[in-house]
Amino acid sequence: MTTTTLPWRAPAAACTTVVLWASAFVSIRSAGGAYSPGALALGRLLAGTLVLGAILIIRREGPPGRGAWPGIITSGVLWFGLYMVALNWGEQEVDAGTAAMLVNIGPILIALLGARMLGEGLSRRLLLGMGVSFAGAVVVGLAMSGHGGSSVLGVALCLLAAVAYAAGVVSQKPALAHGSSLQINTFGCLIGAVACLPFTGVLVSEAADAPLSATLNMVYLGVFPTALAFTTWGYALARTTAGKMGATTYAVPALVVGMAWVLLDEVPTPLGIVGGVLCLAGVAVSRSRQRTGPTRGNPVRPVEGSRHAEERQAERT
Repeated sequence: MTTTTLPWRAPAAACTTVVLWASAFVSIRSAGGAYSPGALALGRLLAGTLVLGAILIIRREGPPGRGAWPGIITSGVLWFGLYMVALNWGEQEVDAGTAAMLVNIGPILIALLGARMLGEGLSRRLLLGMGVSFAGAVVVGLAMSGHGGSSVLGVALCLLAAVAYAAGVVSQKPALAHGSSLQINTFGCLIGAVACLPFTGVLVSEAADAPLSATLNMVYLGVFPTALAFTTWGYALARTTAGKMGATTYAVPALVVGMAWVLLDEVPTPLGIVGGVLCLAGVAVSRSRQRTGPTRGNPVRPVEGSRHAEERQAERT
């Protein structure tokens, strides 16, 4: 059965990614008390590489085509490696609200880079949806702020994470034309782990003293928000534009508010609920399709040749 007969697969993959990435914020908070940013990133990437590698062997998929490697290497270093370390570190320096607002610059950068480097169009619906969602992310950030101090270093790290995230997504898009999502993300995760190998000593020493719950959260980050979510992301990204996929991630702040309410007993403020609704509304607008039918007052006139062809067809029937 081809994917054309199952149009729900790509949206389902995108939704899976968004939900798992939202859950990562809860796990990072739990594991971050016992693991430093670099060690947490390395442990997460090692767990993800083991799971993805095992699936790759079971499915008997080898390395992707030669044309995929520039994108794999770039996304592996920037998105799997630099982004995770910078975000882990940044969230230790700034409050959650500030981090949410800064990292959510990423989807805007993805749309701009996608238009510049991939030739993707910037429709008015996409721009409008991104604007609404970004406003919602700012509102969520304001609602969540006030529980910690901010520093110039933390702001710089979150901005660095947003840039690395955007550059990684845009570089991964062309690679998906030369290999499956599983192949691209398996080797991207491996390259990210290699880039984080300098943190090996720190990971070993911290794992010896870390509580079991923190280690399990680190493993969860590797298996689900990394191995599974990055694969479903790649599947959906191969079937739509980078700009639309980036806009989809604006649903993450809304889901984080709900998950923090359920899992951490953090009751959202009315402002947080309003921001979450705006995030979801913006995603809905950006993912909606522009109607291609004739506009009022401007009916589409049939081409002369096609009109005669229709008349001849009507005579034959």
